[in-house]
Amino acid sequence: MTEYDSRTGDPDSGTVDPDRAPALPPVADRAAFQAELDKLRVREKAHTREGDAIAAARRRLPMVEVAADLELTGPDGPVTLLDAFEGRRQLIAYYFMWHDGHDAAGQCEGCTWVTTQVQELSYLHSRDITYAVFCQGPYEESRRYRDFMGWDVPWYSALPSQDELLVGRRVGMMHLVCYLRDGDRVHETYWTTLRGVEAMDYSYALMDLTVYGRQELWEDSPSGRPRVQGTPVDHVGLRSNGRPIPQWSRIEAGRSDDLTPRP
Repeated sequence: MTEYDSRTGDPDSGTVDPDRAPALPPVADRAAFQAELDKLRVREKAHTREGDAIAAARRRLPMVEVAADLELTGPDGPVTLLDAFEGRRQLIAYYFMWHDGHDAAGQCEGCTWVTTQVQELSYLHSRDITYAVFCQGPYEESRRYRDFMGWDVPWYSALPSQDELLVGRRVGMMHLVCYLRDGDRVHETYWTTLRGVEAMDYSYALMDLTVYGRQELWEDSPSGRPRVQGTPVDHVGLRSNGRPIPQWSRIEAGRSDDLTPRP
């Protein structure tokens, strides 16, 4: 992170007090603070209601049938898309990007970010929804990445059928896709990509509540606020010292990040 003069907000002033936060907001009394917050709350409530309206429209979308017997690879070998429902009515599949020939440090920081957020599945299960990762890489290699990260979510390789599963979309990109099972028939009801996958995340949602936000270069923040520094690839701050951020705690715990499949 760049150091800032906390009094002037000037990153180049050369005056830094390590005990003070950079680029402080103006100070107000409680009444003035609450008045400004009350004005913002009107916009927040409108945003929430618009989100509800969009979700209602999403529930009214048509659906398209997908071959239920499309093949995936699971822990015991070939399975079908229908099998991935685990008997539930709905399935949410996250299509994990995979960089062939790269080690763990070279795997997708964005996919690592969102997959790390999804841990407790019981609430989804209570609504008859299964969640699974469909990795766009070979099963054994990618499963070793899953194990290194300590993820417990169901994990499949989509390689055998990914062109059919992602027809009309860019294979190799992150995608979040929703399916509905009607007996033995499967239908796709929704999909999104890029910032749409933020639906899986809570860290960004919490950052957005703070005075410095996500600290990313694209954000509209007052001058002098902290910004993530780095190359164009990692300027959103999902990497640290050459690795996706969550990997470091796994390395410190002594886990092996060797993705080479065992014989």
